[in-house]
Amino acid sequence: MKISLRLSSKVNVNGLSEIMLSTKIRIGTHVTTLRAKSEVFVNPVFFSEEKGVDLSRKRVIAADTRRLHNEAKEKLDGILSAIAKAEETANKEGLDSDWLKDVVERHLHPERFVPCEKVEKTVYDYARDYIVGKNCDKDYIKRFYVLIRTISRYEGFIRATDKEKADYVFDVNKLTRYDLQDFRDYLKNEVMLSRRYKTLFERLLTEYPVGIKAGRKNLEVRGENYVINQLKKLKAFFNWLHDNGLMSNRPFEGFKIGSQKYGTPYYITIDERNTIAETPMPTKHLETQRDIFVFHCFVGCRVSDLIKLTEANITNGILEYTPHKTKDEGEQAVMARVPLHPKAVGLIEKYKGVDSKGRLFPFISPQKYNDAIKEVLTIAGITRNVEIRDAKTGEMDIRPINEIASSHLARRTFVGNAYRKVSDPNIIGKMSGHVEGSKAFSRYRNIEDETLRDVIDLIG
Repeated sequence: MKISLRLSSKVNVNGLSEIMLSTKIRIGTHVTTLRAKSEVFVNPVFFSEEKGVDLSRKRVIAADTRRLHNEAKEKLDGILSAIAKAEETANKEGLDSDWLKDVVERHLHPERFVPCEKVEKTVYDYARDYIVGKNCDKDYIKRFYVLIRTISRYEGFIRATDKEKADYVFDVNKLTRYDLQDFRDYLKNEVMLSRRYKTLFERLLTEYPVGIKAGRKNLEVRGENYVINQLKKLKAFFNWLHDNGLMSNRPFEGFKIGSQKYGTPYYITIDERNTIAETPMPTKHLETQRDIFVFHCFVGCRVSDLIKLTEANITNGILEYTPHKTKDEGEQAVMARVPLHPKAVGLIEKYKGVDSKGRLFPFISPQKYNDAIKEVLTIAGITRNVEIRDAKTGEMDIRPINEIASSHLARRTFVGNAYRKVSDPNIIGKMSGHVEGSKAFSRYRNIEDETLRDVIDLIG
């Protein structure tokens, strides 16, 4: 029996695609194609139909990438061996269209075929299924567990304050849109409740279900955007459970999450970017972070993607990567492709071979990078005031740009300056990784008065 291998057209948040298995057999008088998913994910550049996982297709491979794909190859070899062994004892005339799928599933998940008593799964069990099955990025997992810890505290709060719900659980299969409304109210008011029920929250902030690590012990005031973002994560989680047959309930039907509200994006101009690039820094550390920030402004990716870039992401002068964060943090990722500016190429050459992990630059933690960006802008004299929207109060405020600068300023700088030159979101989206129809670009339409005057001059 010849097993054919092909790569799924879908790419997950880590830029990996699943290897699909198929073979042809005769059932009665008909030739039927049997298909199965392997649950083996690889980078498309390391796949061939002949070998499956083929590391010889790239000369330079980061250690983490090599280990990941060696594990994938070992897993695929095990599946193929299991199929060959099952074929030896199979009744050839009794094979049906699900035979291949059944063999693969029994090899990968033998526990599913052991008779046992049915145990009701909790939202925390489903959360683990989600991050494993969806192959979530490490940074996304951290953000997702912020939501899961909130759900745990919500459960504990309901049990402690409502005598009629002393055994309350956040049951994904029984939730209604009215329960979601109550959870929304809790998200908004949790800080206030923690002050009112201080002793209760001292316990809730430290006692979590088994396998759920404790987070910060102090809660911060939340704005409407935060609440909406958490509800979007919850909806993406529920959609995945439903799409994978783990949940039949659809509590978000008829429930309006709302839209996040932002002010007009602030970003540095091309001249300011060049000033930063040309300003000497007092230490080698700040010089390095300045160079990374300038490069960042030329490519516009999120910092979570930036710190993973290696030479393997560059082909014929074009940077290619799959953004880990997608629309609603749950939809199909879009491959970003950015032609590298000569200045960006020069920075890559400057740091070639410096990073011990084989990345383009010697990256530090995102938080320390943010701190360095503020210091770099201050030294370069980029201190003009900008108007921002306070995420907690919704009020507009005036702040010096160097005091509020962060890694996301580089992404806005890339998109903002590109949008001023070519205000077509689809073109820019191909480089920034925004999905088609993204609402993010609508905020860049509020462009500077200088641009508006240029338009008037053109028609004068």
